Amino acid sequence: MTLHTDSAPSPRPPDSATATANGATTPEENPALPPPPPSSSSSPLPPPSLPSPPEELRVPIWWPEDGKLSRDWIENLMSCFDWSSRNIPPSEFPSVLPVQVFDSLILIASKMLHKEPNCVTIDPFRPELDASAATVVVVGDVHGQLHDLLFLLRDAGYPSQDRIFVFNGDYVDRGAWGLETFLLLLAWKVFMPHNIYLLRGNHESKYCTSVYGFEKEVMVKYGDKGKHVYRKCLGCFEGLPLASIIAGCVYTAHGGLFRSVTVTPSKRLKGKKNRKINVNPDSKNLSLGSLEELCKARRSVLDPPWEGSNLIPGDVLWSDPSKSPGLAPNKERGIGLLWGPDCTEEFLKKYQLKLIIRSHEGPDAREKRDGFDGMAEGYTIDHIVDSGKLVTLFSAPDYPQFQATEERYNNKGAYVVLEPPNFDNPIFHGFSAVTPRPKVNPYYDYEEVIDSDEELDLASMVTA
Repeated sequence: MTLHTDSAPSPRPPDSATATANGATTPEENPALPPPPPSSSSSPLPPPSLPSPPEELRVPIWWPEDGKLSRDWIENLMSCFDWSSRNIPPSEFPSVLPVQVFDSLILIASKMLHKEPNCVTIDPFRPELDASAATVVVVGDVHGQLHDLLFLLRDAGYPSQDRIFVFNGDYVDRGAWGLETFLLLLAWKVFMPHNIYLLRGNHESKYCTSVYGFEKEVMVKYGDKGKHVYRKCLGCFEGLPLASIIAGCVYTAHGGLFRSVTVTPSKRLKGKKNRKINVNPDSKNLSLGSLEELCKARRSVLDPPWEGSNLIPGDVLWSDPSKSPGLAPNKERGIGLLWGPDCTEEFLKKYQLKLIIRSHEGPDAREKRDGFDGMAEGYTIDHIVDSGKLVTLFSAPDYPQFQATEERYNNKGAYVVLEPPNFDNPIFHGFSAVTPRPKVNPYYDYEEVIDSDEELDLASMVTA
């Protein structure tokens, strides 16, 4: 089963009913349906029947007997997710992906991810390739916008031996199909573990998913199994690596750079129990962290800390670039750092890098940032320094899916292609949102919840 190659959604089967928010359908919504039989007090109406999937789809999805995924299996998964998002209510999702199949996929993927280092090294120069090296595609935030992700994969070309994907995190929240988005990318990871790399975003956390919709989405879709599914997803989030180095010259991470957290021995006694940890609480004493420190950080935390000895994961996931020199606390977000062009230059020069690709800021966040370009095209070039440049990449078009304002941002999404032999000249590919999006209810109160992750309730991150 291959998907359509244009950005228009696949048409519904002519005999399909249009699902409303609660799954009910009426003849007015689908004239092809026969009128309901006359009601009577002795004969209650039967529940509305769900539309049948097209014959070419294999629904429900079954786990392969040999446990090995194939391209055909994944393409069927993509098509099934696309069809179910348009034709059945979310509560019927287990009829498409039974929880047993979810369990098999999440188990294998979690084991793979937990074995990867904090900063994965991606080498596109591979001896098995006839060409000199593989192309690398870097993707920013996708935020549960399944149909835009499906278009992106078709547009860029699926992961293959000569095409490597690096995703910069934020797969879930705000969009209505975070579960499908995350599971689809996990399936690609299991199928081609060395050709797709999934990094962690700040929304792959317990706090964010409890506020911005993913937790509720899972509970609605899996009902009494929802807590089990959500818990397994959180465990998988903990295993996602924090950053990547591509071809020895490109650094990617969701938020970006991070502080040094030094450990110095006490003068009085030696040994681990008496080591003194300096977390640079004073902004005047902040210094840029090293890749060695990044590799040693403990990433298996559900909510990255904003204080204490393990600050690096929080910095990598939550920090933002600044136009002002130096490092400073990120007061707008309440977690992470702001770093200036001088820090970008220092980091690039120290590690002989040419490019930093980070994500984390959509059009809602960028409209509040003086001195920075907006996110209308899906990317911005934020720092240009002697050693290279810093790019912010955002891959969710017309974001967020649910907007409280009358005027939508209508931003484009973008992805970056890095080509051999140098890999340091990003080629930007912009794209618009797939329309129309299937109608669905939001899983969070988007009118009350702030859009750009600012003013976090840090106390609740501890108890969440």
